[in-house]
This record gives sequence, C-alpha cells and structure tokens, in this order.
Amino acid sequence: MSIIVADFAGDGSGAAWIAEHDDHRVGCVFCVPDTDPSVAKLRLLLVDPAARGQRLGRRLITTAIQHALTAGFRRMRLWTNHPLLAARRIYKDAGFILIDEQPHHSFGVELIGQTYELDLREHAHSRSAVTT
Repeated sequence: MSIIVADFAGDGSGAAWIAEHDDHRVGCVFCVPDTDPSVAKLRLLLVDPAARGQRLGRRLITTAIQHALTAGFRRMRLWTNHPLLAARRIYKDAGFILIDEQPHHSFGVELIGQTYELDLREHAHSRSAVTT
C-alpha cells in the first residue's frame, strides 16, 4: 500500500476520498496520476461489506471521475481482477471499457488481471448530452 500512497502524494494532482458513516470509515477511492500525464489511475476502490448496497462504490467512482475531469486528465485507467464482479459492474456502468487481460498468480490462486479505461472527454460529452 505504501507505493499507492507515494503515488498519491506525488505532484499534487492526485486525490483521495474516504466515506464515513456514524464516525466509521466505510469506503475509499484514490485517483493518482499515471506515468503518462494525460492519464489518471483509479486505485483502491474499497467498500466495507456492512456499507454495501447503498451505491457508495458508484458515488466514490463518480467523485473520482469528476476530479480527473477537473484536473484536466484525458483518460482514466484502472486495474482489477476478474472475480470482483460487483466492482467490475460499477466500472462498466460508469463507462469504463476492458482494454487488456493478463493471467497472473496472486493471493495463492490463478487470477486474470483486467485493465479498464475511460475516455474522460467522451464521458463528459456523453454526460452533458444526457443532461441537456
């Protein structure tokens, strides 16, 4: 986790949000710059099991996307694993598209890592078309 926090602390274009309920932390998400300065990386979407089913993950993702748009990023990218169905549904509903899959061995099991990407300019255009 220290690498992600170091990425966040980098040049000031990163941001993080922590959701609280009744003075308890129940979720978080990070948005950090990628090595390509036009790309923001979505990191560490976490929602406490007790807080699931309240659309918290969707609200965190929406907040991170809005930050990336405001910060001037052109694209947003994330990496996840195939068994995380609920998170993948949130990403896809937000407009992220699967761009790569790679098998890997982590946590003692064989997994398929997946990279998703969102064109932020297209996202902003399609969202503004829906609201007008």
